[in-house]
Amino acid sequence: MKLFTSLHLLPITALASLLMLGSCTNRRADITTIASSSGLTYQGQTVHGQREGLGILYEGDSVLYAGHWHKGLRQGEGWVKDSLGRRIMGRWDHDTLVTGTRYDPAGVYTGEFNQRLEAHGYGHYRDTLGTCYEGQWKHDERTGFGFSSQHRYFRVGEWKHDVYKGERLNYTSERVYGIDISKHQHIKGRNRYGISWANLRITHLGSLSKKNVSGTVDYKVSFVFIKSTEGRSLLNPYYAADYAAARAHGYPVGSYHFFSHRSTGADQAAFFLHNSHFKTGDLPPVLDLEPLPSQVRKMGGAVAMWRRVRNWLQIVEKHTGMRPILYISQTFVNRYLDAAPDIKHSYPVWIARYGEYKPDVKLWVWQLAPDGRVKGIHGPVDINVFNGYQGEFRQWKATFSRK
Repeated sequence: MKLFTSLHLLPITALASLLMLGSCTNRRADITTIASSSGLTYQGQTVHGQREGLGILYEGDSVLYAGHWHKGLRQGEGWVKDSLGRRIMGRWDHDTLVTGTRYDPAGVYTGEFNQRLEAHGYGHYRDTLGTCYEGQWKHDERTGFGFSSQHRYFRVGEWKHDVYKGERLNYTSERVYGIDISKHQHIKGRNRYGISWANLRITHLGSLSKKNVSGTVDYKVSFVFIKSTEGRSLLNPYYAADYAAARAHGYPVGSYHFFSHRSTGADQAAFFLHNSHFKTGDLPPVLDLEPLPSQVRKMGGAVAMWRRVRNWLQIVEKHTGMRPILYISQTFVNRYLDAAPDIKHSYPVWIARYGEYKPDVKLWVWQLAPDGRVKGIHGPVDINVFNGYQGEFRQWKATFSRK
């Protein structure tokens, strides 16, 4: 290195301001310029030829770092610009940025960084629209556990590559589980099977997706939903017997209707009400809504579909005195639910999402597996979990069940 004293590279006002920052704690104000053959130039304070105190490191006319130094390394407070030109004010230790605040046109990040000056570790970000996120980061992406807020909408759970996955679930015997059944639990090809209602226990949560399970899966069945009708003409031939048996064995039971795109909501509601039971203590009726995009188009689009669905919900609620539950998938939520804000905010949701994360929607219950196993039932069974524990479930039943 070549050592000389010159002020040509550093504007006097900039260096004066920098040195004034440390004037209370550092009395060395001698300014030295050190140029290297690699094209880097340091201008600031030194001790025995090493960067020590306050100084600025340049590459050409560009500032690479401005701040505190110790024994030739960045140490203490300083600022840099990353490869995208974003300014970072931070605290350094042995030439490594430990924590800092990064400013860009979209918002402000405060937290930990890696060697590449990427948000990495724990940090907080707030954008210009008021959206906040606090939690884990990896290579400038929200990855790990965190929470975000936007205009009173909160998300808490796991993120991966900047995408919210949901609340990671841990399944234990303390949660409230239930099943839903149809004729498929009785018919397999030419074979017919009964249900041993006295022996029902959930023994497996399915293999379709990864799940965090604590202990042995041997769970009580706390509620049962039974398919009654589909469209305006299809009946479940096992509905009446299963409904009677479930009630006789003390299970809270509810009935559901599979919605068809081929007929009106009013016609389907009438068919469901005529062929289903609603007795004291029963759970609310359910509308199973699973149309394909092509079927939504045949109904005239999302708005027309919701008119039919809304009609069904209103008729059934008026007749039974119970607000129906809407059974939908996470994909359906993402694609269509925002088109019906009244339904989204007024009706309880039962959602099918087969993953390790709790669905990202306000809901009553979710279906966690279509391939679970239940002692006393032949073949795969849909397994569901209530969004709460026994106390909340008892309160929910007392509030919403048939009076």
